[in-house]
Amino acid sequence: MFGKGTKPSPIDSLIGAGTVIEGNITFVGGLRIDGHVKGNVKATGNKPGTLVLSEIAKVEGEIDVAHVVVNGTVAGPVRATEYVELLPKARVTGDVSYKSIEVHVGAIVMGQLVYENPQKSDKIVEFKSATGASSD
Repeated sequence: MFGKGTKPSPIDSLIGAGTVIEGNITFVGGLRIDGHVKGNVKATGNKPGTLVLSEIAKVEGEIDVAHVVVNGTVAGPVRATEYVELLPKARVTGDVSYKSIEVHVGAIVMGQLVYENPQKSDKIVEFKSATGASSD
């Protein structure tokens, strides 16, 4: 499920089916959502956070985590600093920013897929042209 690199956090918390939360959520470790969240969801702490949205989950807001697995509905941008997996019933309305992504057949993204290069650099390297004898 998860590619090379940082190992995902185990699921520590659950927002159960039928639960509606209005407000922003910050969590440490792993979070599974089966309910409905009207607000932003963000992982904090010094370990990468993992978010799993089941096929009955709905999030209306921004998601900002290291690892995210979506099989439900998201109305808002998704940012994963490490890994995004969009399962067959994923429905995302908003941009998806990622370092690594896996999209299963059936997943829908109504927005842009934006690759975030982890080694962004302000350095500009200029190549000098090879000098040789002129052929005039």
